[in-house]
This record gives sequence, C-alpha cells and structure tokens, in this order.
Amino acid sequence: MMREGTGTPLRLLPWTTPDGRPCYLSTDDADSRLSRMADELETELLGSAAYVLDAAKSLLDEPGAGKRELHFAGVRLAEALGDALRIAVSRGARLPES
Repeated sequence: MMREGTGTPLRLLPWTTPDGRPCYLSTDDADSRLSRMADELETELLGSAAYVLDAAKSLLDEPGAGKRELHFAGVRLAEALGDALRIAVSRGARLPES
C-alpha cells in the first residue's frame, strides 16, 4: 500500500496515467469530489465486466463461434479482469486494519 509522507494511506484510483502508471489519491474525505468520481467509475467498470462475462459465456456456448470472436472475447475478458483486480486491491487497501 502506498502512503504519503505523513503515513496516510493513498487510494489507488481506477485509472492510470497516459503511460500506464497507477494514480493515487491522498484524502481523508471519502465523499470528496474525486473520491465520488472514482467510486462511480468503479461501479461502471464492474457493471461492464458483468456484461462482458455474460456475453463471453453466450459466445462460448455457441458451437460455431469463430477464432476472431473468441479472441475478441478473451481480450475483453482480460481487460475486465484487470479492472476488477485493480478495484479489489484498491478496496482491500481501504479496509480497516484489524
């Protein structure tokens, strides 16, 4: 978990810099504008992942599915899984320590 100079944990955001590096948020306000924006994007990404999973399951049930369609589904599934894992890491880091 990343921390700022004072030791406060940083929130991993659900987007990256243009060159693919992680973005972090330093705030104690879970209701700040940027926190709410990140929460909304996480919700959208998880909804999109559910849609991709349903579509991929349907495609895999289709005996005539071609290589291009299966490849496309695999790429979208990998993207959705990456998003879901990033969200899980972010949310897990924000759980209270026991």
